[in-house]
This record gives sequence, structure tokens and C-alpha cells, in this order.
Amino acid sequence: MVSLVVVAVFLLQGPLFQPPQAEAFKILPTDDSLTHQQITEAAFLRKMVEVCRNVATVRGKDFALPINSKLTVTTVQKACSNSYSSSLKLSTFNLAIIQTSLSNAAVDLKVFSTAHHFDDEDFINGRDLITQGVAAVKVSIKNGNYLSARSILGAVCHTLQDFYSHSNWVELGSTAPFNSLIKPELPLNNLASSNTKTCKSCVGEDCSDNILPEVLQQKMLTSGYFHLLIPDKPAGKCSHGSALDRTSSTEPTGGINKDDISSDHGFLHQQAAEMAIKATMELLENIRLATGDQDFLRLMGLSQTSVLAFVIDTTGSLSNYIADAKRVSMSIIDSRRGTSEEPSEYILVQFNDQDFGLLIRTGDADKFKEQINSLSASDSVNPGMCLSGLLLTLTRAPPSSDIFVFTDASAKDTELKSSAEAMIESTKSKVTFLLTNSTSTRSRQNVSLSRSLSQSEIQLYRDLAHVSGGQTIDVTNTTLSQATAVITDLITADLVTVLQAARNPPKAENFSFLLDPTLSNVTVYITGDSPVFTLYSPTGVSQSGSVADGPLGSILTVGNLKRVKLNSANHAGEWKISINSTSSYNLRVTGQSSVDVLFYFVKIVEGGHGDSWGQSFTRPFIGRNATFYVSVTGGDSFTVTDVLLVEASGSDVVSGTIKAVGATDFLVNIDRIPEWAFVVQLKGLLNDSSLVNRFQRQSPTQHKGSRITVMAQSQNITKPGVPLSLNFTVATNTTSGNYTIRARNDQGFSVSFPRFLILETGGSAQGSVTLTAPSNTESGTDVTLTIEAEAPGSTDLNYVTLQLTVSTANAIFSGCYSLSVCLSFFCFIVCHFVCF
Repeated sequence: MVSLVVVAVFLLQGPLFQPPQAEAFKILPTDDSLTHQQITEAAFLRKMVEVCRNVATVRGKDFALPINSKLTVTTVQKACSNSYSSSLKLSTFNLAIIQTSLSNAAVDLKVFSTAHHFDDEDFINGRDLITQGVAAVKVSIKNGNYLSARSILGAVCHTLQDFYSHSNWVELGSTAPFNSLIKPELPLNNLASSNTKTCKSCVGEDCSDNILPEVLQQKMLTSGYFHLLIPDKPAGKCSHGSALDRTSSTEPTGGINKDDISSDHGFLHQQAAEMAIKATMELLENIRLATGDQDFLRLMGLSQTSVLAFVIDTTGSLSNYIADAKRVSMSIIDSRRGTSEEPSEYILVQFNDQDFGLLIRTGDADKFKEQINSLSASDSVNPGMCLSGLLLTLTRAPPSSDIFVFTDASAKDTELKSSAEAMIESTKSKVTFLLTNSTSTRSRQNVSLSRSLSQSEIQLYRDLAHVSGGQTIDVTNTTLSQATAVITDLITADLVTVLQAARNPPKAENFSFLLDPTLSNVTVYITGDSPVFTLYSPTGVSQSGSVADGPLGSILTVGNLKRVKLNSANHAGEWKISINSTSSYNLRVTGQSSVDVLFYFVKIVEGGHGDSWGQSFTRPFIGRNATFYVSVTGGDSFTVTDVLLVEASGSDVVSGTIKAVGATDFLVNIDRIPEWAFVVQLKGLLNDSSLVNRFQRQSPTQHKGSRITVMAQSQNITKPGVPLSLNFTVATNTTSGNYTIRARNDQGFSVSFPRFLILETGGSAQGSVTLTAPSNTESGTDVTLTIEAEAPGSTDLNYVTLQLTVSTANAIFSGCYSLSVCLSFFCFIVCHFVCF
């Protein structure tokens, strides 16, 4: 709740200057003050305790967890799981809080918007932002877009919370939140008029009595005026206050904000913070009543929201291929029917050698199976538009979806490989390829129509699967049941990655990995044409890859994949595996655990009152330093000892410097982003009473840096039927030539953009993307727009992702902002950084 106005001054260094593309908020609260993040988390936890207590009461169960300041994500999740008689998800609950908090912080970049912060007595527009935002949240939930709903919710919460710090609501003696802010049908009464004087000057630094007595007596509502650059304000009006509020030096001097305990009205900070928590809880209750408990649980991340997607090649020969694809698809669907892991939605995209799509999305498993059964293969043996179909799925499916691609041929559109990698990286969805290219899958009379794959063509699929943390599996009639078993493993709940590595070209190597007591169903996957391996336990027991059932586990072979299921005996400690192969291979170690790690690259903004940080929506710049945020789930306290960037296809490592910003949250600084693609690996200690054990986790998704910067105009609203033009800039310090531009959105809206921009070495170029939502688009619909720039020869690629909302209103309320004000030779990145 620390109010902070940050002016970060950067020297403009030619075309490569890039203002922070991130939301920002203070890393640590000062003294006993509360930040927006802490207020939001407290409201989430308290509201979930209320909901779960009500459910327990209805079901005749005890619920003893009290509402207090000691609630944690872990304790609330466990208590709620008991209420619902099922295991509600811990990692996604934590993720929902983080996503909402990041969006909350983004609003502070709206430095000159009085409505977003209830500055300058802008109560009507501020209330409109909240009510229109709540309506958009409900639309997003209705459409199953929970990530977007959290993004909008976080922005709305910020504005709502700012009201209690920036207005005089608390000074008026109010004991409950101002309901009119979330209920548009209620009037906004007793607002101070534009010519009503509201404050007198503070006495020195004492502002405890600067609101005029008649304002308090008449219960008139006012808020402080704020401006970063000029001191002007209407005569007799209160100021926000702070060293960087220029209006606070104009009569009447001082301010009334309660952003932290050192603010002008900091003596009321705790009251304002508690009021903001209660108001946020009321907002959440409004959404819960409108959407129902099940959808509300999904919004909060406590209930299943997974999506299972199939991308199927229908450009097949007259063979058993399409029948194989159908059988495997049905097996995957049926393996989850009626279980707690049943997907909330299914997606189907088909492609052939001429076209791709239409995307089919449904929550009805039986209807989805009917769609799959209706597929038929053509007689063509030409390569299909596989990557186009995959890109459509990645764009339209929610983040972290499980995507299965069925094909028996090479990709016709290999030029889209970099784009597919970027979308996988951005969405963190897992892609598994099921290849049915063997002649054993086809009848003898149709062998001439077979579309067998070369090693280089297979390697493209393996590369994409590895980037996502997925697999590439050969599927035949004889291995169908085994392949289905492996696929079932891949979509198991609470799946975490312990280790993932690839070697291309191949090399003999010894790998080590840590297993901890929280892990169950530990599985080792080795994918390659000729891998020879030996597994070693912490006690020195070994098992060769040629032994199907041994002392350490059972080995299943499916085409080019070997799956080692470790025995359920105590396996904690350091394991080793030695692998030798004459061809490229992948190694992956997974298990089920409540202990998982969330990674977000962030930007750091330095300011006069401390550092702030926020999520980055683009690739980091190669050779420069970078910071990422790490949150460990599954407990209330962890010690992180090592965070590394590990080469995805090699053994190079870049170490990070770790700074704890909470019991389970950490910021990690990297001195330089490497040239090579990498995964993030974390090692630490599990702290559980007297039990301390080492653990290891790794990001399943592969990342990479770039020497291209892509900057987009700040805009986050579009109107139905009205074209919206967004300017963007591409800059580079390396390759000159024609840069390929691509733009796509997750709603399938019409979009136009230049196909190429010409750049000189060390230069930049500008373009414009025009997005048009259909005139019948429902107000509140959200859309994610991604703009890509790819260097000549596909040697490098970067992107920027923007969140927009379709609205018939004029208010702007969704998530990601970037504001730059250029003056002379300096560029001032202005962040009205109010932690509360």
C-alpha cells in the first residue's frame, strides 16, 4: 500500500532504446505497510475461506479455519479440499493470485489517468472503470477465458483499492466499504463540487487535521489532486501528497493519501488497507453470485480448467492412419472421463495439404468424440499444413493446454517453426506429436501411398515437442495401447518436471537429478532411435535400459521412446543416468508433487523510492542482464539455493543471484542472457517442521533470448465493428534486410499488417496492425494480440503480446500498459507507482 511515484530516467541510446514493457510494483513493502499484492492476496484467501466454510456447512462438515492475517495459500487450499471432498489445486490457486496481482500492478503505469486512481475527485469515471471491468470479468468467465478474467479483475481491484487510500472515505468515519463503487444502479451522492474547498495547508509535516471541518461534518466525498509535472490544482483542493506530487507544494500544501504509514495520512494506513481488503472481498462475492461456485472456483484457480486439444492430419493415404488417430484420441478422452482430471474443454483442429481449421471447441466429451469420428482422410500424399494447424491451436487454446498432434507426414509450412516456438514459449502449452509414418501401419496394397518421414523431418517435430516439454511418439497398431499409457502419464494432474535435456548432435553423457519425498509416480523418458542407458539410485543400485523389470523400475518401449517407471519405494536423494547414443536423444524426468515452481521474466524499474518490477511479455535481450520471478508452491516456506539457466541442448550454465521477497517468492538476477536456448532449473530445501530435504524442479518450457526488440503502442480497448490501428516498432543491432512481420489474435478477428519491414543494421522501422472485432461481438470479450518480427533467414525472432478488451464503453480497464514521455535527449518512463 506504499504510494510511490517513480520517475525512471533513461538516456536515449539510438533505435535500440526500449522502455520497460512491464507492469511494475514495489518488491518489498516498507515497514508495516501493505502493498496492492498483499491486499489482493489477503482478500482472495479470506473470500475462499468464506466460500469453503459455507460449502462445508451445507454438507454437514466441520470447518475450523479462522479468517485472520495468518492465512496462507497452502492452509486455505487444504481446508477447501476437505470441504469439497476432492483435492482442489494448490499450484493453480497460487498462479491465479500471481496473475491477478501482476495485472493489478499494471495500473500504476496509467500515470496521467485520474480515473484509474480516483485522483482529482474523478469518482464518476473511476466507478465506471470498476463496473465496466466487473462486467468484462463476467463475460470472460462465461466464455471460459479465466486468464483474461484475472487480468481484468486485477486492474479493477487496483482502482477499487486506490479509492480507500486516495479519497477521504476513511476520514469520514466510514466503517464499511462504499457499495456504490461496484453497483452501478446505486447513486454517487454527496460528492464535493468542483468549486468546493476541501483542505487547508498542513502544519509543517503534520497533515492530521488538513481536511476542512465542514467537509467532514457534511460527509462530502473528496480525493487528492496529483500531478507529476505541474503544480496547478483548483483553489482550496486537497493534494494527493508525496515528494513527487507537484501539487502538494501549492496552497493548501500537503496531502491526504494513506498509501503507507509514512504518507501524509499514514496514521490511517492500516484502516484504509483493511477497508480495501473488505471491498475487494465484496467485489469477489459479486462475481461469485453472478457466475456460480464452480466457475468462481475456476477463476480462483482451485478447480479444473484444463483443455485437451487435438490437431489431426487428414491428408492421409487410404490407410489405417486416420483410424489410428481416432482410436488414440478416443483412448485419451476415455481415460479422463468421470475423473477429477477430466478436461473442462476439448479442442479439435484438422489440417491437410491445402488448408487448416476450422477450430471446434466444446465442453461435451460425447459431442467431441462425434466430431473426431466424422473425420476422414483424403488420398493425397503431399505434406500437410501441420504447423499452421498447431499455431491456430496455440493461439486459440488457453495457456498451459495439452496439445496432441497426429500426422504421418512432413510439414508443408516449415517456415512457421520459429513462430510455433514463440507461441509455445508464450503460452507454456505442452505439445506431443504422435507419428504414424511406419509402413507397418498400412495395408500392403497402399504401401505406395505411404508418406514416410526422413530423420530431418522427424527432428522438426522433436524440436517443437522439446521446446514445450512434450514428447514425440511413434504410434503403430501394435504399440497403440502402450502409446496411450504414455499419453495418459503426460496429462496427469500435478505433474512437475525434475529434469529435461536434449543432445543433438548426440554425445555420451552422465546426468544427475534430485528426487524428494513429495514426489510420486516418478517417470524417466528417453526418446531417440538408439539410446543405451543405465540408471543409478542414490544407494548405488543400477539398472540397464535393456532390463524390462529390474530393481529400480519397469521399462516400457513404445517406438523410439523408453519409459522407466520407478518403483514406489523411497527414492529420495541424488539419482544418476548415463546415456550413450549414435543419434539425437531427449531425456525427461517427471513426477507428481504439490511442490512446483512458477517462472516469469520481469522488468526492473529503478526509482527514487526503491525498485519495482513486473511481468515481461517479450523475449529478453541476448547479452544483457535480466531478472525473473520465481514462486514455489506446495508449502509455506522454502529455501532456494540455486537458480540456473541451463542450455537446452548442451551443458553450459548461467547462474543467477537470488533475492527472497517472501517465504515462497524470489527474484533472480541473471548477468547476461545467453546465446543458446535454455530452461530454468531451481534447487533448494523443503522446510517441513524438522524435516529438511533437497528438491529440484525445472521449467518444462524452453526459452531463448533475442537481439530484436518489438515495441507496441499502449492500447487496451477496441470497439465492435470499428477498426483499431496499433503502431509498433521493430529494432535490431545485428542483421539488416527484410524482417518478416506476423500478427495473430486468439479470437479469429480480422487483422491486417505489413508483411515485411526493411531494417538497417542498428536501425529501426515502424508499422501498424489493424484489428477489427465483428460488430456483433459481446462487450467485455477479451482478445490477445501477438505481433512477431523475424530476421532474414529465420535467424532470430521476437514478439510482443498485448491484451485488449472489446467494449462499447469508453473506459479502459484491462491489463498491460507502457507509457513513455520523451523530452529532449532523455526519455522519462513515468510510473505513477502506487503500491496501494
